[in-house]
Amino acid sequence: MIFSRSSLRRLFVAASFLVAVFEAVAANPPVEAFFRNPDVGFVKISPSGRFVAILNRAEDGTQLLAVRDTADLTKVTTAASFDTARLASLAWINDKRLTFTLKNPKLDFEGNYDQFAVDRDGNNMVHLIAGSWRHSQQSLGSNIKDRKLTADHVFLDVTHDGSDDIIVARFTWNNIDRRPQSLHPFRLNTRTQVLTDMVVGPQPDNVLDWVFDASDQARVAMVHNKGRCIAYYRSGPDAPWTDIANRDCFKDDQFEPLAFDGRHTLYVRAGYKGRSALFAYDLGKRELAKEPFVDIDGFDFDGDLKLDYRANKILGVHFTADASSTAWLDTTMKGIQDKVNALLPGSANRIDCGIDCRNPQAVVVVARSDRMPPTYFVYTPADNKLVGLGSSNPGIDPKRMGKRDFFRIDARDGLQIPVYVTLPAAKADGPRPAIVLVHGGPYVRGGSWEWNAEAQFLASRGYVVLQPESRGSTGFGFPLFRAGWQQWGRTMQDDLADTASWAVKKGWADPKRIGIMGASYGGYATLMGLVRNPELFRVGVEWAGVTDIGLMFSAVESDASEDARRYDMRTLIGDPERNPEAFAEVSPLAQAGRIAQPLLMAHGGQDVRVPIVHAAAFRNAVSRKNRKVEYVVYPDEGHGWRNEETRLDFWKRVDTFLDENLAR
Repeated sequence: MIFSRSSLRRLFVAASFLVAVFEAVAANPPVEAFFRNPDVGFVKISPSGRFVAILNRAEDGTQLLAVRDTADLTKVTTAASFDTARLASLAWINDKRLTFTLKNPKLDFEGNYDQFAVDRDGNNMVHLIAGSWRHSQQSLGSNIKDRKLTADHVFLDVTHDGSDDIIVARFTWNNIDRRPQSLHPFRLNTRTQVLTDMVVGPQPDNVLDWVFDASDQARVAMVHNKGRCIAYYRSGPDAPWTDIANRDCFKDDQFEPLAFDGRHTLYVRAGYKGRSALFAYDLGKRELAKEPFVDIDGFDFDGDLKLDYRANKILGVHFTADASSTAWLDTTMKGIQDKVNALLPGSANRIDCGIDCRNPQAVVVVARSDRMPPTYFVYTPADNKLVGLGSSNPGIDPKRMGKRDFFRIDARDGLQIPVYVTLPAAKADGPRPAIVLVHGGPYVRGGSWEWNAEAQFLASRGYVVLQPESRGSTGFGFPLFRAGWQQWGRTMQDDLADTASWAVKKGWADPKRIGIMGASYGGYATLMGLVRNPELFRVGVEWAGVTDIGLMFSAVESDASEDARRYDMRTLIGDPERNPEAFAEVSPLAQAGRIAQPLLMAHGGQDVRVPIVHAAAFRNAVSRKNRKVEYVVYPDEGHGWRNEETRLDFWKRVDTFLDENLAR
């Protein structure tokens, strides 16, 4: 399947872009409409399609895990409820049994997950893995069996044989790093709690990822060690492990095993024409197919395969270009997708058909667009009927949200930079205040066309929101990613300034009212933007931001592994020992005295990715000359806002700060 960029552009938005632009005649939507915990989420269809599990928010904030009959959605059973913990994952084990993961939002460290299993009627609840949350008896009932795995275990996946088993892994540590060194897979029966080793005998060291075949056998072990990415393969449970790829993780062509198709063919993400594509890999010949299975012009392959575990075949491929889509190989599913798209024009509609997809009784549809947050439906093919289950953010009126689109602009050195732009819904009388919103990472993809709460919140306040995928970002080809190596504070910053200047030339942005904001790396880029381009960026908002590159290598509180410090980070960021002067040049801490613009800083007291020492040192330095710095620490937060009360407080502060310092 080969897709051209032009065939994908605006695949979903033709209908939505024909609507008129609405004037904002009422008050701005409240912060809660964007950032409170979702009202509906984790909607999962059972393997047969007979039932759908859904997480609902009660009026008092309690989370209810409900199960509905797809033949009669008025038939509802509550399988579980919980208040202080947050649901992290939900999956059907079989048509009768569910497994779910809870996370304690007050704590931020490895192993902070509790795993449970429960029948769909709420009976036979079993606490499988005890993380750090200690309120299971009170919140989930008294019928929980008390034999639990310890917090060094984690849920990986369900099995696909109809049993009550799931796949879990046990972590091991090296007594140096905060993060685990390896994980080992086991089958766990969710009723008897019997644990069965899935990999017996000699095996590779330091495995941190496994790929299982359609029979739930561990067939590929993936190792990341000393800057090398190694993939080991075995043909069966008793066969030896042999490496099928051993490469420099960044400098050599990509080779990332993703899934088996049930016919002993491995599908991998591999390099192709300066980007990555999806290939079939012949395990007998140890070679890639001559042509890619899926290739998208202008984009790396970012997606997953939809497998039919009973027929042992690929049904389709979910992927993201500028927006998300699905290419179905199966004619039944393609027909269902076409009918759903006709019922829900103007949105990207992802379909989940469970395991039995050859003639599904019902499917779950997740619809989203640039203006519409995730909205959930059950579709029954027999009668072409679509029934709504609710929206994650029911307080959002799509008609009052901003138009979002995708562009590629030329940076000053000619490199093309992808940019998402969200324009306010209200008609403009002229250029408006603008925000350059920088994604974290930075060696990740920032987002896609679909709903983005942060961008839409800012647009609802009248700001043009610019989200560049600056050099260093992944998802748009290797040249863009490679161009960002060791460019923190340098050409990566140029891309942000060039994006702002481009928006000024387009007539969207007022050159005297442009701000910059972001989290993690985006927080770093915000501070360096204020340092390097004071003529352009009038204000800054950073949260969980890196304030000194050197501290990333030296802070003992950091969760970066020793291996990452020695290899990955030196390739991508730089070498603090060989060239310390280069770090000083692009350190916000060293340049703090140059920042005179209003600045809002927010950090988590438990952050181990960017320890609070970053924030404290920078705040002390910048405040010596700049009296327009607002600083807040959230003691219970880590690297990002997990608690609803934090998100609401933070974005209310952002709203007020920008209104006072940028909007006018």
